[in-house]
Amino acid sequence: MRRMIASDDAASAGIAVSMHRRCTPPTVSLALRRFAWFVLAYNVLVILWGGVVRATGSGAGCGDQWPLCAGAAIPQSPQFHTLVEFTHRLMSGGALIVIAALLIWTWRVTSKGHLARWTAAIALALVLNEAFLGALLVTVAAHSASPATAVYLFSFHLTNTLLLVGTLALTAEFLTNARFRTTIKLRHGSLMFPTLGILATLLVGVSGSLVALGDTMYPSSSLLEAIRQDFSPAAPLLLRLRWIHPASAFLAGVFIAWLLVRSFRSGVSSKTHTLGVAVLWTLIAQYLLGIFDVLGQQPTWLQILHLLGANVFWICLVLLTADYGLVEKSPA
Repeated sequence: MRRMIASDDAASAGIAVSMHRRCTPPTVSLALRRFAWFVLAYNVLVILWGGVVRATGSGAGCGDQWPLCAGAAIPQSPQFHTLVEFTHRLMSGGALIVIAALLIWTWRVTSKGHLARWTAAIALALVLNEAFLGALLVTVAAHSASPATAVYLFSFHLTNTLLLVGTLALTAEFLTNARFRTTIKLRHGSLMFPTLGILATLLVGVSGSLVALGDTMYPSSSLLEAIRQDFSPAAPLLLRLRWIHPASAFLAGVFIAWLLVRSFRSGVSSKTHTLGVAVLWTLIAQYLLGIFDVLGQQPTWLQILHLLGANVFWICLVLLTADYGLVEKSPA
């Protein structure tokens, strides 16, 4: 009889341990979490170097060939513009490698249904699309007679870049924050305004890069001349699109202000409050940098600083939206 009771107790204990293991979110190693944040930082660095390529006019440094550069896998005796563009291509190739490694590592150590699995997979798809769009910019846009072709491809490329950064930020956050390793759901009524804010911010980023590209290709001697170009029917398409950037920045500011008010008033976690403060201050900094950028006639160092601020703001906004909009499901 005692043996039967002991056997039953052991079986019950085994079931309890099994249920505990199933209900307890699996831990993610510190090494993987750090690697995920490194991959995000590395991709931001690739974007900043891309800004250097644009600001220095080195976009055609490798000619109109891809993946070859100046007709060779490794250019011989490269000039300055070739070296800048080739470095960017090497860094972009490195981004593909580290994102693929992140995906493999994440799928090996996380359980089925973990959000980081899906965001890492999406990131790999986006970086492959990034390479495809970059190749089109080099090979197609260079031979197109229509300037609209380059504008469209450049816009798609920049949108893909921002989505890639946002997805990598979510992957790192999902791996780091234990709350996202449990069963979660969308907060009721939390999608419409944050989604509009995200879309408006995407438009701000894309239009801002188009403005910088236009200023690089068609420099003006003064702010007054630049304003005249904006309203001249004879001005190139890139210059006539510059008004979209300040308009979209104002629109995005309205939606982001709504998100900040809601996050501060909702009594959510201290982390959500911290992210809200980060979004607020980076938004203010971006407006100031944008003004200085215009008044200073787009110096290269200020363009890169503005681009860095845009990426930091975008990452904080994406993380704030996720932290506010995703909540744990109540136990059944």
